[in-house]
Amino acid sequence: MSIIEQQLDNDGIMTITFNRPDKLNAISSEVLDQLAVLFSSAKDRSDVKALLLTGNGKAFCAGADIHRLAACDASTGYEFACFGQRVFRQLETMGKPSLAAVNGFAFGGGCELAMSATFRIASTTAQFGQPEVKLGVIPGYGGTQRLARLVGKGRALDLCLTGRFIDAQTALNWGLVTSVVSLDTLLLESKTFLKQVLCMAPLAIASTMEAIDYGYDMSLTDALHLEAVQFARVCATQDKKEGVAAFLEKRNAVFQGK
Repeated sequence: MSIIEQQLDNDGIMTITFNRPDKLNAISSEVLDQLAVLFSSAKDRSDVKALLLTGNGKAFCAGADIHRLAACDASTGYEFACFGQRVFRQLETMGKPSLAAVNGFAFGGGCELAMSATFRIASTTAQFGQPEVKLGVIPGYGGTQRLARLVGKGRALDLCLTGRFIDAQTALNWGLVTSVVSLDTLLLESKTFLKQVLCMAPLAIASTMEAIDYGYDMSLTDALHLEAVQFARVCATQDKKEGVAAFLEKRNAVFQGK
């Protein structure tokens, strides 16, 4: 049995399913290795348009493997954190949209992985949390940084310092997820959402993601310059010509990613 299953549909959406339900889909070194390969391959494959991540069983991903964490000292802990951060950053910067379909528990590294995706949709049974403080450590895969950026400093401090969990509705109210749906319709709703995004021009999608991701931490002046550069880049594409022509001709655009 594969610990990570992958399936590509006719719309170019690759579904990646964590398949360690007996371990609540915990992130081991093997899982990270496989994700690194998957993300690298997905970025380079023209037939992969978007990624959808979900879990098998009652957890999306319940965090890092505790046995691996137990073995960490200062040196190996730094390596452990940096490796996970690199893999999650691959997902975040691949230039293709991704969506975490959070079916159940998203704790620790699982919450951090979900936050690395472009979008998050939760089932009504989903829960989120960064409980690392209960183990005497802190989030190491980006939790202290992405959480604060998504929900604000105060709420990030709340979750990271209390280690408490929040339900799907609270996550929606906080802006951590885009929507909450029933577990039975989670994958269908997630694919429908991604297909709406994939109707747009691929190069414009990639440029928008890059402008928001890198511009977020720049000064406004530098971020506006980055936006102008990205705008200029897409103005030179065939997709821009097609999009404008389709609008003027009152028809649906057919984008080629060129």
